[in-house]
Amino acid sequence: MKKIIILFSAILLLAGAGCGSGEIVLPTRESKIPAGAVKMAPETDVAPPELKLDDYFPPVPVAGPVNTAGGEDSPFYDPESDSLYFFFTPDVSVPVEKQIIDNVTGIYVSKNIDGEWQAAERVLLNDPGQAGSDGCEFVLGNKMWFCAVRQGYAGIHWFTAEFKNNRWQNWRLADFNQDYKVGELHITADGKELYFHSDRNGGRGGLDIWVSKNIDGAWQEPENVAAINSSRDEGWPALSLDGNELWITKDYGIWRSKKINGEWQAPELIVSSLAGEATIDADGNVYFVHHYYKDDKMIEADIYFLEKK
Repeated sequence: MKKIIILFSAILLLAGAGCGSGEIVLPTRESKIPAGAVKMAPETDVAPPELKLDDYFPPVPVAGPVNTAGGEDSPFYDPESDSLYFFFTPDVSVPVEKQIIDNVTGIYVSKNIDGEWQAAERVLLNDPGQAGSDGCEFVLGNKMWFCAVRQGYAGIHWFTAEFKNNRWQNWRLADFNQDYKVGELHITADGKELYFHSDRNGGRGGLDIWVSKNIDGAWQEPENVAAINSSRDEGWPALSLDGNELWITKDYGIWRSKKINGEWQAPELIVSSLAGEATIDADGNVYFVHHYYKDDKMIEADIYFLEKK
C-alpha cells in the first residue's frame, strides 16, 4: 500500500511559490491528471476486491465525484461531519519527489449532503508560500493529525491542526513522543488510546500494531497489541466508533479483529486483492482503497465502499 517517502531537498523547490502575488490560486486536481489516463472500473479490473464474509454487500467504488483517473488513497471517514478525507495524486506513476511540486497532491475532503458525496476540496495545512506535503490524515472533533514535511524540520513528522473559522489552521507538532516511531494512526473516540503501526523494537516482526494510552494528558510508552500481530506486516489500523472492532491491512487485504470481554481476538480476512487502509462510518460501513493493476503495473487507485447488511 501507499508508503510515504519524501525527499526533503525536493520539497524546498516549493519554497516561495506564490509569494508576492497575493492570493495563491491552486489548480484543480482534475486539471493535473494526464490526458491519456485510464479511468478503471469494476468491469475492467483484472484483480477486483473479493469479499470473504457475507456480513456486507459486495464492495463497489464510492459513488459521485470522489474517484478520478488519478490516485485516491488513504481514506478517513469523519462521523461527526459526515465527511470523507483522502490523499490524492494525479499520476501514480510519478515519483514522490515530483508529486510534491505539482500543487495538487495532498489531502482532500468530500462532504456527504443528503446521501450524496460532493466535489472534493483541497485541505491546505501549511502556511501560505511555505513548502510542505501532507498525508495520513485522521480527524477527531475539531483536531486533525497528519504526517508531513515542513520547512525547518528534518524528515517526516506528525503534526496537528485545528478546525477554526471554517478552515484547518494552527498546525503544530503532535504531542506524542516522536521517538515512538508512530506510523499511520487511529485514536479512540474518547481520546484515551492511540493505535498505530510501527517497526519499532520489541515487535513480532515487520510492521506491528501498537497502542499508547493517554494518562493525565500524556501519551504513555506504547504496548504491542500481540493478539493482532504476526511475523508479517500488520498496519493501517482503524477502529469502529464503539471501539470494539479493529481493522488492519495485511497481506494486501483488509482484516478485522473483534474485542470480546476486553480482549482483541485474532483477525479474520474480510476483503482480499489489493485492498487496504479501511475506515468505518457510524453505521459500520467500511471505506477502503483499492489499487488497480494491469500487467504488474499500477494504473490508478480508487476509494471503495463496503456496505454492512
